[in-house]
Amino acid sequence: MRTVVALASGTVICLAAGAGVASGGVPAGSPAVVPFAVEAPDTPSTPTGTGAPPACVSPAPVKTYAYYHCYGPNEVRAAHGLPALTVTSTEGAGQTIVLVDSYGSPTAVADLATFASSFGGPVPSIEQWFPQGAPGFPTATVNGNGSSQSGPAAAAGWAGEAALDVEWAYALAPAAHIVLLAVPPAETQGVPGLPNLMNAIGTAIDRFPAGTVFSMSFGTDESAFGSAKAAKAAFASFDSTFAKGDAKGDSFFASSGDAGSVGVTRAHRQTATSPDPQVSYPNVSPHVTSVGGTQLQFGWTWDPTSDTPFLADGSLNPDYFAWNGGGSSEPVDNEGWASLVTGGGLSTVYGRPSYQDPIVGVVGDHRGVPDLSWNSSVNGGVLVYTSFFPGVNRVGWHLYGGTSASSPQAAALTALANQKRVAAHKAPLGNLNTVIYSAAFPRDTAFADVVPSTYGTTPSGHLDTNRVWDIGTDGALTPDPVPGYPTTTGYDLTTGWGVPAGPSYVAALVAAP
Repeated sequence: MRTVVALASGTVICLAAGAGVASGGVPAGSPAVVPFAVEAPDTPSTPTGTGAPPACVSPAPVKTYAYYHCYGPNEVRAAHGLPALTVTSTEGAGQTIVLVDSYGSPTAVADLATFASSFGGPVPSIEQWFPQGAPGFPTATVNGNGSSQSGPAAAAGWAGEAALDVEWAYALAPAAHIVLLAVPPAETQGVPGLPNLMNAIGTAIDRFPAGTVFSMSFGTDESAFGSAKAAKAAFASFDSTFAKGDAKGDSFFASSGDAGSVGVTRAHRQTATSPDPQVSYPNVSPHVTSVGGTQLQFGWTWDPTSDTPFLADGSLNPDYFAWNGGGSSEPVDNEGWASLVTGGGLSTVYGRPSYQDPIVGVVGDHRGVPDLSWNSSVNGGVLVYTSFFPGVNRVGWHLYGGTSASSPQAAALTALANQKRVAAHKAPLGNLNTVIYSAAFPRDTAFADVVPSTYGTTPSGHLDTNRVWDIGTDGALTPDPVPGYPTTTGYDLTTGWGVPAGPSYVAALVAAP
């Protein structure tokens, strides 16, 4: 039965940015490091005038969303062929997953415990580690006000990012040791930021065992570094850290971004659109596996008949936000209503790494990203429990999307392969890209290819690119002037090789040399 709902107005809340990035060769005044998490706005809890049930119902304390679909761990695990979460789950045992975030969260450990018990998983193994000192933001100073991309105004946003990262790494690798690596940038734009984060990663490489898997849900446009020459110098310094991890068998994952082909920030603090396609660092590093985004539609199917997401009064248009029950599909994530579009494209700094020689016809002489993909949608997002800063943040369940959701899950699934490689007396994987691009790797079974898909009867329902859709003055979606990249059979610059196919992906990585 086709379900049509109307909701009150609301826009996607992009998490506040972190500190400026400008030391070690990075130009002073560069745009800040930006986390790639997106939280769904609160909306009416029941559909209006349809008699239909809400699309999302969380565990206790119950939070419902009338339209936005949501997933707990078992839905995501089932969609990817993994067994249900239980108190005796051992996936990830003996492995370490490091989630890298600015600030961290004062309630990360307690919130993960609530997440685990709510979904019936084992007691988590988690630590929050501040190698450069804790940020020291008491609740009273975190007011959520202002537009600053650093300091207390950003702490709540980064705490949401941290909760998303640790809870959804746990969702796929519940027995792994999870480390929230938190960095407190001094709040002077142009001094810390990305260098601080990279220094912390270097310290973690020395501290944690071989085969540690890192996930980074943040990035900065290549163009933010002033010139290709300046970017190349900065990246060379940062990449030496990743190379150190490669050498001991560590693997690095990063989100590809949520602004399609137009870049992380589009322009200064997202006030305009970049004139040229953009990709970001660190996901573009050849040492890093870039994770793009899809929209998992598991148990429901989008069915739009209008390209106008919002009505004149600001409520959501039921003809745009219509869906049918049933179905299972996973197109490229391009949610025009939220301007949430998976990042991807070609580097202007890096040449094509040798492992991408098999796709020279797609990437030419450039490093292309992403390398693979995972669900990043808001409509079809993941449930996250938070209790930090209760004065400005609702305590309870929230709905998150963005490629910040993609990277920790892809990283956690890969940790399961390292677990099995230990049992098979094999070395950890190290730089995953050298494995998944090799001619011997069975990509046809290890990945579910993401191909063009059509939903409903509207132009924006044809999901075949990462070109951003803008909302025009008439309220209708129109294609952004910056062209996107097509989603095709095989490798493409929106979803890479596709979505890791659960046990088949793990088995292929275990079988690799």
